[in-house]
Amino acid sequence: MSQFKHYLHLHFIILIWGFTAVIGLLIHIPVVETVFYRTLLASVALGVLLLIRKRNFRLGKKQVGQILGAGVLIAAHWILFFGAARVANASVCLAGMATCSLWTSILEPLMTKRKFLAYEALLGLVAVAGLYVIFRFEFSYALGLSMAIVSAMLASVFTIINGTLAKIYNSYMITFYEMVGACLSTALFFPFYAYFMADNGQLQLLPSSSDWLYLLILVLVCTVYAYSASVELMQYISAFAMNLTNNLEPVYGIILAVIVFGDSEEMTPAFYTGTLIILSSVLAYPVINRYYNRKRLKTRMLQ
Repeated sequence: MSQFKHYLHLHFIILIWGFTAVIGLLIHIPVVETVFYRTLLASVALGVLLLIRKRNFRLGKKQVGQILGAGVLIAAHWILFFGAARVANASVCLAGMATCSLWTSILEPLMTKRKFLAYEALLGLVAVAGLYVIFRFEFSYALGLSMAIVSAMLASVFTIINGTLAKIYNSYMITFYEMVGACLSTALFFPFYAYFMADNGQLQLLPSSSDWLYLLILVLVCTVYAYSASVELMQYISAFAMNLTNNLEPVYGIILAVIVFGDSEEMTPAFYTGTLIILSSVLAYPVINRYYNRKRLKTRMLQ
């Protein structure tokens, strides 16, 4: 029953993440500035929370460096994520993010020396088939979808890292240092960004009143709560299972995007077909995983 509650909690978090791309489109300041404020405010909020709970901030230099490094990946992931939504739209961005399971099936055995499971790779290939359908018929969104796919790869890497860290450190402590790392790396990126990428070479660091409202929702609900809770869940749910379940983010997000933005988020039947193929792996994984777990248990009992 407790495992069911963990998965139910995970789905609630994914529903919140599905709304993240929508909020990103409601904020008017550019993507890099949005990520800077998101990580800055999240760092402050988490720091205050840890002080209230009288948590010790001390970690070894190696551990701090590792967590700050994961924060750099998070910053790059969010910049690409929000950028994909603006280059294409929220639906395309979320469809690309559904490839997290494919990346995890490849990267987790390499990074953690966990046994390679053929059925995980097979389910990942199902996601590739869905992407092929989308790319073939929605090529005008190729840039946005490509950005989202790279963003998904980065998300897979830091989720695997968090799976290891969550077994050792407090989830809010991990998230605090990761947000600090993400904020610092975004700030260090500002000069390059301003010179080569920003409009008129100017940073836009003055959010409107509505931007502040959406930023606070993004920070407090989608980051401090949802992200920290997801790290905590890594104690009970594998990185692959989490990323595969996270493939439901496009379903929740696309529904929310259509509700908020209406016609601008409506896509062709080919897009929804490809997305459905990607998401079929979500439904298949628990069934296949349960079958193989039972088979392994039966084999051990007979030995």
